[in-house]
Amino acid sequence: MARKKKDQELTKKKVDTSGVVGLVGSTTEQAISETLEINYMPYAMSVIVSRAIPEIDGFKPSHRKLLYTMYKMGLLNGGRMKSANIVGRTMQLNPHGDAAIYETMVRLAKGNETLLHPFVDSKGNFGKVYSRDMAYAASRYTEAKLDSISAELFKDIDSDTVDMVDNYDGTLKEPTLLPTTFPNVLVSANQGIAVGMASNICSFNLAEVCQTAIALMENPDHDVLETLPGPDFSTGAELLFDEAATREIYATGRGSFKLRAKWRYEPKGNLIEIYEIPYSTTCEAIIDKVADLNKAGKLKEINDMRDETDLDGLKLTIDLKRGVDPEKLMQKLFRLTPLQDSFPCNFNILIAGMPRVMGVGEILEEWTAWRTECVKRRLYFQVGKKEERLHLLKGLERILLDIDKAIRIIRETELENEVIPNLMIGFGIDEIQANYVAEIKLRNINKEYILKQTKAIDDLEREIAELQGILKSNTKLRKVIIDELKKVAEKYGKPRKTEILYQSAQLQEEDEEEDIPDYPVTVFVSKEGYLKKITPQSLRMSGEQKFKEGDSLSFSKETTNKAEILVFSDQAQCYKSRLSDFEDGKASVLGDYLPQKLGMEPGENVAYVILPGDYKGFMLFFFENGKAAKVPLSAYETKTNRRRLTGAYSDKSPLKGAMALEQDVQVAVYSTDGRAAVFSTALLTPKTTRNTIGVNVMSLKKKAAVSHVMLLEQSGITNVSRYRCRTIPAAGALLKEEDSVEKQISFDM
Repeated sequence: MARKKKDQELTKKKVDTSGVVGLVGSTTEQAISETLEINYMPYAMSVIVSRAIPEIDGFKPSHRKLLYTMYKMGLLNGGRMKSANIVGRTMQLNPHGDAAIYETMVRLAKGNETLLHPFVDSKGNFGKVYSRDMAYAASRYTEAKLDSISAELFKDIDSDTVDMVDNYDGTLKEPTLLPTTFPNVLVSANQGIAVGMASNICSFNLAEVCQTAIALMENPDHDVLETLPGPDFSTGAELLFDEAATREIYATGRGSFKLRAKWRYEPKGNLIEIYEIPYSTTCEAIIDKVADLNKAGKLKEINDMRDETDLDGLKLTIDLKRGVDPEKLMQKLFRLTPLQDSFPCNFNILIAGMPRVMGVGEILEEWTAWRTECVKRRLYFQVGKKEERLHLLKGLERILLDIDKAIRIIRETELENEVIPNLMIGFGIDEIQANYVAEIKLRNINKEYILKQTKAIDDLEREIAELQGILKSNTKLRKVIIDELKKVAEKYGKPRKTEILYQSAQLQEEDEEEDIPDYPVTVFVSKEGYLKKITPQSLRMSGEQKFKEGDSLSFSKETTNKAEILVFSDQAQCYKSRLSDFEDGKASVLGDYLPQKLGMEPGENVAYVILPGDYKGFMLFFFENGKAAKVPLSAYETKTNRRRLTGAYSDKSPLKGAMALEQDVQVAVYSTDGRAAVFSTALLTPKTTRNTIGVNVMSLKKKAAVSHVMLLEQSGITNVSRYRCRTIPAAGALLKEEDSVEKQISFDM
């Protein structure tokens, strides 16, 4: 409160009110925070609630007003009408200008191919969603009507299923929502940018969405991924399936799907034809990017790329140079151009006027609750109409008892306004029933007509009872909605356009690996964690290796640029990288500082470095408490590009030694009380989990601990039999002077 008061005092704004009658030349003071609250907030909320964010029926107000206008114009069953006429009529509900209304119609039209299930059946040039430069024709040249699926939007709209409100000038009524019989909010792609928030909803296959909605109604614990494997886009393409990312989007409503184009190779012309592209890009964006890469010399395999899109559909053609592998080129294009792109999801929807970001399951739950309310309102409306009819027929039934009496009452009544009261008194009926009887034509005052009308009483009573039974039973209400969903799926369902690639993560990793240049290098790592990667030519020309003051060489090995490197930290973490991620260096430079390069936590340092190769063999860890763990190196191999593996080894005791072995060897373990033990690593049983605490290898006396470990051949021990142990754990033997030469642990295994 104090801060707000200070803000109001320090940030005051003078507002000129000289244009106001009676305040000529005067000014008034107002805090900026008040100006924002009074003037800006209503605008922001109007944009959010009344313009940019879709509601549970899957439409923004502009969509809803256009479609409802077309419905009232009779364009659901009639012929097409000029778009300009439709736009003009829509302005009775939407006063934002004809250009904005027509743009809305274009997006909903079949010709534009934005939606999986277009609601407008169009004729003429409506542009294409996959083209940035293909402009749509003016509204005076195109024609449109409602597509057949639009019948599902307006079903029972005249049965009080949704609220009707006044339009902007109070001359017409319009619906607040459309009573869609299927979850259109997930079937139709929608995007909106409001003030301080946005919405981006991808489209899903209609049949799959209906099936998922039914499954969730029958079993709230249903796994959505079983019936809804992924989005389905109107432009087709291929979806690179990632289960973890998909489940996150389904749960939170945020994330992104990866899409890539579909293509085919034509050997006759030595060319590639791309016929489906990701929904989130355009032909022009792809061609521009390829042209830029070609100019930069990064796509030397291509002679030419052109847009050959025609009436048969999209087609981008790439002319290849001789000897180019089309598969490898396309993998390169996927990495460098929008031929592979991401669709960012933000499932932000207005629920009861409040924006909410929801997952797929929650959206379907909200839609089911809303649709249930629509069905209830429809049933109440039907019951009311049938009860009104039943009430009239009950009065008519009374007349059946004595038709002559009714005629006599009407004939003997002198004043017209006394006919109704006299009928009410004569037959014990109310005013509504008396009015109905009085309005019967003279030709219909016969027993046959009245009997025919009153026969419907039993049918009406039965129908009313059935409807009331449905209203009282949640199970029956759900069955009504499920039956409607099944009919919609059967009538309008289509096969998927977007194909799902389930091996996408593995394919991407292989693609990236193929593009890495491979050549011999030598790796040098210092004790403080500096890495240098030097080519043989540079190494021959180099002088002495440069290190920081007090630093020295810890590890070196000849390998290749494609090799992977594992860096174990002193915090039981393992960082995985490729040598290709490091720049080629020289002996005269310090190199890359691994903790910074790999993104280690503050205070985390490099403990050990290895080159795993083909991940055959074992990792050995020796701990201060005398335990040792033998872990298969394959436990550190990942099929995805994970940069950090947590729990790389046990953190129960400080690490004192680590080494990678392809086969079992003899090792020497030293303790702080001057003892040493030599044994074969074959005595250690491999453990499947990385962070295993291991087994005891050295029996330590009180206050003693393991100090270090090394290979026997590097230990300098001459009298091996003195320290050799046949079983573990072992106490070892006191180290003699001739066997106690100080050695550094070598990591070059």
